[in-house]
Amino acid sequence: MNIRDTFTLWGPTSLAVLLAASLASPAFAQSADEQTENPVQEQSEEPTQKQAQEISIDAVDSAAQVADQDELPRGHFRLPEKGDVIGERYTVVVEDPKQTLIDIARRHNIGYEEMRMANPDVSLWVPGAGTEVVIPAQYILPPAPREGVVINLSELRLYYYPADKPGIVETYPVSVGREEFATPVGITRTTVKVKDPAWAPPSSMRREAAERGEPAPSVVPPGPQNPLGEHAILLAMPSYLIHGTNRPDGVGMRVSRGCIRMYPEDIKSLYERLPSGTQVNLMDAPFKAGFAADGTLFVQSFPQLEENVEGFEPLLNALERVTALTTDRDVEIDADQIQRAVEAPDGQFIALYGPQAPEPEPEPVELIDELKLSAATDPDKDA
Repeated sequence: MNIRDTFTLWGPTSLAVLLAASLASPAFAQSADEQTENPVQEQSEEPTQKQAQEISIDAVDSAAQVADQDELPRGHFRLPEKGDVIGERYTVVVEDPKQTLIDIARRHNIGYEEMRMANPDVSLWVPGAGTEVVIPAQYILPPAPREGVVINLSELRLYYYPADKPGIVETYPVSVGREEFATPVGITRTTVKVKDPAWAPPSSMRREAAERGEPAPSVVPPGPQNPLGEHAILLAMPSYLIHGTNRPDGVGMRVSRGCIRMYPEDIKSLYERLPSGTQVNLMDAPFKAGFAADGTLFVQSFPQLEENVEGFEPLLNALERVTALTTDRDVEIDADQIQRAVEAPDGQFIALYGPQAPEPEPEPVELIDELKLSAATDPDKDA
């Protein structure tokens, strides 16, 4: 795994925001995110700003209703007494013909890619009333110490283990850096939290905008045009933040310039509760494995990040992970199933062993051998 050294240095961005915050003036958080990028630019039917605002209100209200039903706030799960699996996979039926798959994803705390992979045959923009939609809200906890914040880059998901609630884990979809601006891996920590940050586009972005004939402003004040949203949490890693966004439709994709983006309602909740100095583990684990409470061994595979492919053997890593989990158990695992999961990384749960695993197919009977055996024991021929 491509794990870099622990990051403890302050960069120019972090110092600028810290100084601005200490002077009680607007924080100039020079995010690595691009103001003009369109997270759904490949789609031709992008919702208007007015529609996006209506979607946002509807999604937040619906999320609150779902949270009330589960008796836990949005994104919160009880840690299992045994095993590594939280949540459940379920389905919903589209009732409003105007709803998009992205609307439904946000309501259920799911990111763009997660929803797309779970529903490959459903239209992203017009799923249609009466369509059954899979909500992949079941997760294998990442293979990392259960402390602080853990962000699994390939999975596009953040996990938070609050120190004041030892029996709880929170998880939220995130966006990370696209390939040319890859989010680094390593151990860092949170530093300063800034409400209503201003944003200073980096010089490289301003140059690119000028070349297109679209000069970018030196500073974007707080407001609906600010790509940082209303909340930003600085990391002790130069120029990297965890923040909100004014383009929530892109959460759960690789679209940023390296920062971690969250739905506005999720970063608001985390901002209010996450202590400064909390450890943040940025890791890349495209293959996960873990036992459910009933003893079923599940695996889950995600597309490998291109920048971390060098020197990484996906199948070997998967086999080692499963072997480590089953060393002390009398468990027989079909290596072909693991290979299929690695070669088709779609985030789906695959049961390898246990009560929820499918029965193994019987080995095919060799009819020729049966005929030979029958001929060899024919009583008439012996006579």
